Amino acid sequence: MFSESLVNAGTGAADFAAADAIVSDFFGRGGQPAIAYGIVFGGELVHSAGFGARTLGGTAPDADTVFRIASMTKSFTASAVLLLRDAGALALDDPAARYVPELAGWTYGAADAAPITIRQLLTMTAGFPTDDPWGDRQQGLALDAFGELLAGGVSFNWAPGTRFEYSNLGYAILGRVVTAASGVPYEDFIRTRLLEPLRMSRTGYRVAEFQADGLAVGYRRGLSGWEEVPFDPYGAFAPMGGVYSTVADLATWVAGFASAFPPDGDAGGDAGGDAGARSASGVGAHPLRAASRRLMQLPQAVTQWRSPHRFPGGAADGPAYYGFGLFVDEHPSAGRVVSHSGGYPGFGSNMRWHPATGLGVIALGNGTYAPMSTLAGLVLAALLPRSASYHVALAPASSGVRATADAPRAADAPRAAGAPWPETLAAAAAVDRLLLAWDDATADALFAENVALDSPYRERRYVIELIRERIGSFGADRVRPADSDTPAHRRWWLTGERGTVQAQIQLSPQRPPLVQSLTLAVPPARDSALGRALTTVIEWLNDSLDDEWPAELPFSATADGDLIARRLRMAAIWAGTCAAGVYRAGDGAASVTVELVGEHAAIVLSLLVNPATGELRQADVSL
Repeated sequence: MFSESLVNAGTGAADFAAADAIVSDFFGRGGQPAIAYGIVFGGELVHSAGFGARTLGGTAPDADTVFRIASMTKSFTASAVLLLRDAGALALDDPAARYVPELAGWTYGAADAAPITIRQLLTMTAGFPTDDPWGDRQQGLALDAFGELLAGGVSFNWAPGTRFEYSNLGYAILGRVVTAASGVPYEDFIRTRLLEPLRMSRTGYRVAEFQADGLAVGYRRGLSGWEEVPFDPYGAFAPMGGVYSTVADLATWVAGFASAFPPDGDAGGDAGGDAGARSASGVGAHPLRAASRRLMQLPQAVTQWRSPHRFPGGAADGPAYYGFGLFVDEHPSAGRVVSHSGGYPGFGSNMRWHPATGLGVIALGNGTYAPMSTLAGLVLAALLPRSASYHVALAPASSGVRATADAPRAADAPRAAGAPWPETLAAAAAVDRLLLAWDDATADALFAENVALDSPYRERRYVIELIRERIGSFGADRVRPADSDTPAHRRWWLTGERGTVQAQIQLSPQRPPLVQSLTLAVPPARDSALGRALTTVIEWLNDSLDDEWPAELPFSATADGDLIARRLRMAAIWAGTCAAGVYRAGDGAASVTVELVGEHAAIVLSLLVNPATGELRQADVSL
């Protein structure tokens, strides 16, 4: 565990070595060919390291290696909107249609709904359905084509201002707002008003800006190994995910936000720029005033609509919010942590910081949707001394938040999701038929264009056959009811003679909507490392007399084995003797999430193993 030296004294070699060990172990899980990461403290990048190869067979990345950072871009777009707000060029409660005329005449999710505002686009409460991964594949969409898409209208899950739902489309629209309000093309505005003043010279929107020998290439894992993912061009969706950057440049970006909440309460110069975001490279006053950077990091919309079903005795998460282009989490012990991830074909990224101490972590990977959020969270949690309390140095969570529908409180969250669209039900039935007898032409008509790009049909057919091999010939479960988290989502169950797995789809915001994602849980083979680990854990849970962790299932070097064992033992006491039930998630090789049906209660068990060594890397339980 980390010492308190980093927070109390500035830097510590032991802290950095321990951080490197966490990242090295995470890299060993194989989710990406390379990881570059850095630690920010006191407004500077105090440590960085790289693992793997930025291109297959090439050199390791460093703090100056350029990665695509995907949705971390949203913080740049939100900053641009706040710059324009501060200059009087727009107001946050202006109707977006004032700047984007294609929105005029829309039906906004309900007959009595008011037009969407800039604030609702910033806070992702405009009512659009979640559009990952469809939105990622719109990155290079031509501006004229985007205008035509908007003019034709889009689908809504909710009336504007009533609920948070993550939306790339909303931030693409904000890019048009920036252009209209400033009179300058979006990309030029970001470059001249943010990147150049901050001297972020290795940050931009076009791959041609960077030399090939300093660029990380993106990869996806195919059936035969890593496959290179071509870079998409700059286009209409760049404001939601088009930025390329480096650990070193992002350290300046993170430091600028962290400096808006200094522990001593000195707010810096709010009249314009301020000196709170200076870096070792000599960056001067921040172009966005501290008050506006604080506003971006304050809770604006609740994201955690349902309290997590935590196992009693487990660590509870605090409430989660979205600000302006940033996520804001209130942890029970650490206090506020601000972050944003980026997931994209070929890349994954995360930046997060702890405003009370100024500590920040940046993690960049070059694998499709590489889970850098998990990694950055592990490093930041380890850096923070556990004995300290961090709640007193920050402004109240309600500071600057409007008590209106576009900033809902947890108590206002709807108790149940809206009914699925008729198109969602029809799509689920069509996918059910497709899973039983795959046909590429039928799939083309059913799926949005991103589906075949994200995972070619031959790979999807392979997954279906793998499930059939492990649970037998299957069909839709007629006993366990299907359900929906949102109108554009559907979850149901496929049952064979040897088991049941979860299937789910998400529809796009297009009109008419298409299926943008299809995910299937793959159960492990019984004789695989994952299958043996699952059997061993369940047997140990059911052996109430054996307190010793089974020797045949070793923990990885960085796993907290004692903590994992205690949590699992508490779950065993709660549930009683249990048996594996339906499979909720997992790739069938390294990860599995399965319901355990106990004599007293049902619990959900998630395992992550190293398929090559059989070591247990992670185990979680929930209700």
